Amino acid sequence: MYKTVAEIVTAAEERELPIWRLILEQEMDYTQESQTVVWRKMRNQLNVMKEAVERGTKGEGVFSPTGLTGGEAVKMKKYREAGKGLSGDLMLWAMENAIATNEVNASMGVICATPTAGSSGTLPGVLFAIDKKLNLTEEQMIEFLFTASAFGMVTANNAMIAGATGGCQAEVGSASAMAAAAAVELNGGTPTQAAEAFAMAMSNLLGLVCDPVAGLVELPCVKRNVVGAVNALAAADMALAGLENKIPADEVIQAMKEIGQGMPASLRETGQGGLAATPTGIRMRMKIFGESINLNQNED
Repeated sequence: MYKTVAEIVTAAEERELPIWRLILEQEMDYTQESQTVVWRKMRNQLNVMKEAVERGTKGEGVFSPTGLTGGEAVKMKKYREAGKGLSGDLMLWAMENAIATNEVNASMGVICATPTAGSSGTLPGVLFAIDKKLNLTEEQMIEFLFTASAFGMVTANNAMIAGATGGCQAEVGSASAMAAAAAVELNGGTPTQAAEAFAMAMSNLLGLVCDPVAGLVELPCVKRNVVGAVNALAAADMALAGLENKIPADEVIQAMKEIGQGMPASLRETGQGGLAATPTGIRMRMKIFGESINLNQNED
């Protein structure tokens, strides 16, 4: 099993294979399942992503039981269709898709946790935006997901992907970096460029805290996936243009781990600090749960 990004890049270059092929082979070897079975499982993940985006952008959209989030993917869709966007259609598509997916998650719908439920909008945000530009085949989309999974596997094994252990940098940060790397390979970039995109995307979000209002995966989680998707596309373009991160991907992962370990508990998904501890955030929690929050609890 590949343990580092460097190992993946070296293997891809030496064997002259795309990263997605390496990870497909590894999964077949690990699970002892055929290529058909492994491919079908990833296709199922892709279909879940598609269905979530479609559900989140249909009609008036979806709404969470708490009322904190909902309907904003549809607002983004209408804004994009009106041709008023400052960011360009590709970015607007990414924003719309990311919001839609996370709104479906908040509404208790089915999503694909890539790598977590709270960061589930970033990869589909990027993938389906690129699809609108390049008219991808299903095969290309599945390859994108295999490539992303390679970088997610290394991150999870060497650092963390949970907000509770590393803050939102570990969730949306990892998802953004995974998407950036996969976008590069999808657009014809080299394995080295994919690693550079990963490193740039993750570097940009180092230190991002996890401070969910009322402890729910809604605020600010939904819109942080927008940041993750847009950051991924920017990092992919920089890498494809030949820009380098200077700090290698594996060292960025280690830095993310150390930053996450140094974060106080109040900023790691406990809903006790950051935006969750603002006066408005506290009022939202009390309205939903009828309880206050103790801001003086001991931190790690």
